[in-house]
Amino acid sequence: MPSFLGSLRQFVLAPNLYSVTFAKRGFPGAGSPATEQLEAIPQAVVCGFEWGIAARDLWDVRRRLELVEPEQRGFAYEGAAMAFAVRDAMAGGSGRLTRELLLGPGAPHVFLTYIGIGFAMARLPRPLWRTIIPGLTGSPYYPTMTWLAVDGYGFDLAYFHTSRYVDAQRVPAPYPWEGSPDYFPRAVDQGIGRALWFIHGAAPVAVAAAVNRFAEARRPDLWSGVGLAATFAGGCPAEGLAVLREAAGDHWPQLGLGVVFAIKARTFAGHVPEHSTLATEVLAGMSVADAVRISDRTEAGSNGRDPARETVPLYEQWRSRIRAHFTDTASLPG
Repeated sequence: MPSFLGSLRQFVLAPNLYSVTFAKRGFPGAGSPATEQLEAIPQAVVCGFEWGIAARDLWDVRRRLELVEPEQRGFAYEGAAMAFAVRDAMAGGSGRLTRELLLGPGAPHVFLTYIGIGFAMARLPRPLWRTIIPGLTGSPYYPTMTWLAVDGYGFDLAYFHTSRYVDAQRVPAPYPWEGSPDYFPRAVDQGIGRALWFIHGAAPVAVAAAVNRFAEARRPDLWSGVGLAATFAGGCPAEGLAVLREAAGDHWPQLGLGVVFAIKARTFAGHVPEHSTLATEVLAGMSVADAVRISDRTEAGSNGRDPARETVPLYEQWRSRIRAHFTDTASLPG
């Protein structure tokens, strides 16, 4: 049972399930099978947030999260990470709860828990971001994949402030995340690209049109976000995925990059749903096993020290090597 303080935090801070539905947000396609599948994702995040914001201890949160079906469990952990990041910020930035979650039961879902921290960032003033991710020595992909928190921040901006960050295409001010303020807007765009998949109800033509309304310089990162969401979240049949791949055109390597990242996250968490396998085959033209091999072979830090690229975040170095695979594939004859 939550404490009185926990119940109060939940009452004040936790969004209700209806607030994340397509009908409430004004997104097209409300009530369709595809949007109902997509709506379940932010609703799982909300449930995880409610449990995390009100719980007395990690044991209670973990027990609840492990009762969630495997396909949605990572999203519930995403919400719990968001809640713990908020609670740590309210407690002076110790990072204790977030650290215990990410090094403990949340470890298999590390990609999504970072995204959940990004959701917390969207609700906290920037001065509190300095300690939003605690030191996680020994955790896989720390600090390389902490950029997914910025991705989550971008998703949140687009999903909840669509008119400003999608329609008006506002660009958030840079922030020196991992010492790379110039890369910050690019990571934000990756999250906005993911959000476009939700905002347009996994409708390939509408999603592609939304990406193409942005400035050309922003489209590559948007397409990578689309590929990640289409693979991880699903909602689109094979024929629609084929349309999406065709619509990506010259940005297909970016779309494929998103696919590989999604499959890496799914396999790391131990569950790959059928729609993720389908998207990998149609969008990237490969099996899940091949996508994992590409991810592992190109992993940041796996190819030795490159002084010429030391100013480029390891996260982007990893992404660029994955993109190179698809660029090389696209250039092959036949």
